[in-house]
Amino acid sequence: LRLAREDQEQRNRNLASLRDRLISGVPGRIAGARLTGHPTSRLANLASFRFEGISGESLLLALDQRGFMVSTGSACTSGSLEPSHVLIALGLTPEEARGSLRVSLGKDNTAEQVDCFLDVLTDVVARLRSLQAVG
Repeated sequence: LRLAREDQEQRNRNLASLRDRLISGVPGRIAGARLTGHPTSRLANLASFRFEGISGESLLLALDQRGFMVSTGSACTSGSLEPSHVLIALGLTPEEARGSLRVSLGKDNTAEQVDCFLDVLTDVVARLRSLQAVG
């Protein structure tokens, strides 16, 4: 506990910097991507987005295949098929809440990993949208 407390401020600054890189990168690269929640009044290691026209579950599976572990909805509803009551309370419709993606960062993540994630996410969203256009 003592060791964790000693590094807490620096770790939170680093995580917030990575989170902010993610928060600015997603909507900057992907049309129809929206940040869920406040841009800065949030935990240093979490970002949540919704993507128009794409299910969070499809994103989750495609990103998992590319080596990224992310979640849909809020942590409160992990494993549930129902839309997150937290996202609904934020004003999202059930459809929007089902299209959400939660990204958690850890102390060992780097800016290069965030950039790689942004590249892969951009590719995955484009691919899923193109599949929907064909279907």
